[in-house]
Amino acid sequence: MVDKIIFFLIKPLSPLAPFILSFIPVFVAVNAFGNLPLYIGLTEGMSKSDKKRVINKSILVATVVALLFIFAGKLALRLTGVEVFDFRIGGGILLLVLSVHLLLPGEEKKRHASADVGVFPLGTPLITGPAVLTTILIIIDLYGILPTVISILANMAISWAVLTYSEFFIKMLGQGGSRALAKVADIFLAAIAIMMIRMGILEIIVRMAAKK
Repeated sequence: MVDKIIFFLIKPLSPLAPFILSFIPVFVAVNAFGNLPLYIGLTEGMSKSDKKRVINKSILVATVVALLFIFAGKLALRLTGVEVFDFRIGGGILLLVLSVHLLLPGEEKKRHASADVGVFPLGTPLITGPAVLTTILIIIDLYGILPTVISILANMAISWAVLTYSEFFIKMLGQGGSRALAKVADIFLAAIAIMMIRMGILEIIVRMAAKK
């Protein structure tokens, strides 16, 4: 129903319809603004130059993973026998381990855990995670490769802008508010990890039930 309403609204722009229709689900899956508190929490105490490196690395990794999956995702899944729910469960376990590590006291642990947050968990699975990979598989079949690629690149640009200007939000919150948000973000990271594991297990159960 929602898809029909959106299509009706953009019908006058029919040549652009595949690009708009592919952009929307990718935007929801990437969740650029939802990742902002997690980014603030993971980069707490870093210098501006380190934060800039984290942002650039996270967007590069997320973009490369998404583009590789566009062109080789289905083949890789067939060859390895790996399913999207395997990504959910594996990524969820890794995130859970990291979130517990971040919640434990000790600044040394925090700095050590934050050394490569641009690659994991920001680049993947937070920016390009199971939701994005699943969405890619769907919209390639619906709208083609070109709209999918452009949607990915556009959403990565949005994510880069949101993370780059995160200082604006930090200034609004103040030092105390930023630290409180960082701790809340660590808890949310654990919650996201549990959600990913739960969704992966539920998908396995649904598939097993459908085969009976």
